[in-house]
Amino acid sequence: MQAVEPGLLNPRVAIPFLVVSLIWGSTWLVIRDQLGTVPSSWSVCYRFAVAAVGMFVLAAISRQSLRIDSSGLKWTLLLGLMQFTLNFNFVYAAEHHITSGLVAVIFALLIVPNALIGKWWFGRGFSRNFVIGSVIASAGVALLMVQEYRAAPVGGQEVLMGTGLTLVGVMCASVSNVMQVAPAVSRYPTTTILAWSMLWGALANAAWSLINHGPPVIELRAGYLGGVLYLGIIGSVVTFPLYFDLIRKIGPGKAAYTSVLIPVIAMLLSTLFEGYHWTALAAGGAGLATLGLVVAMRSR
Repeated sequence: MQAVEPGLLNPRVAIPFLVVSLIWGSTWLVIRDQLGTVPSSWSVCYRFAVAAVGMFVLAAISRQSLRIDSSGLKWTLLLGLMQFTLNFNFVYAAEHHITSGLVAVIFALLIVPNALIGKWWFGRGFSRNFVIGSVIASAGVALLMVQEYRAAPVGGQEVLMGTGLTLVGVMCASVSNVMQVAPAVSRYPTTTILAWSMLWGALANAAWSLINHGPPVIELRAGYLGGVLYLGIIGSVVTFPLYFDLIRKIGPGKAAYTSVLIPVIAMLLSTLFEGYHWTALAAGGAGLATLGLVVAMRSR
């Protein structure tokens, strides 16, 4: 019999859920600033090199053992490649073709593969309320996608390319998300899994960057360096342990609802810092996405 999962109003769920959503909602603005003279893969490499160091330090401070057997190391290698190499490289590449807002909105579709792969791989079912909430939220995401598509200052081919790259990134992220409930992974502390996964991810990004772009390139601008630190420490070391713990507590489907809230937060921040103008489509999409979130997260 499947254990009853805690609801959204449970502080152990609500607090990390909101913290992850708020921080990741802000990272889209920072990621866009990283797209300049430095090749995207090198920026991803720097981010997770910083994050890996931070995660090993966090594990030491919290006295979590970093020992892991050969089977566990293979899982962390796979997770590092899927989450911290392929996923982020596809996302950064997508932002060369479409706006960060549209990438964030498309990424909200993470709820679908997370729920389906979780059911297929581990038999994790989903309730009627979760399905209803997902349909409502998907309608909201669709409205947001229409709004961002209309606002995107690029041609149709560029939008298709950016959308395709984002969807591949979504699938890579989904596989790594669902892996968190695999017995071979969940038997280890989250910080241990993440420390090794981020290390492999940083090394894989470095190898990929050297092959495709040559020696390391870095921008000494304060905004760029500050962005690397923000994304590495706040956007990774703080958030990924909270998010992966959420997956273990409430399942990959519900945890992915952070991706529904994130674009709404990103748009609110864009309103404050970039003068984003809300339309009826955007407001309606944000409202439906939030309503779907509430309905789905109340399910057991």
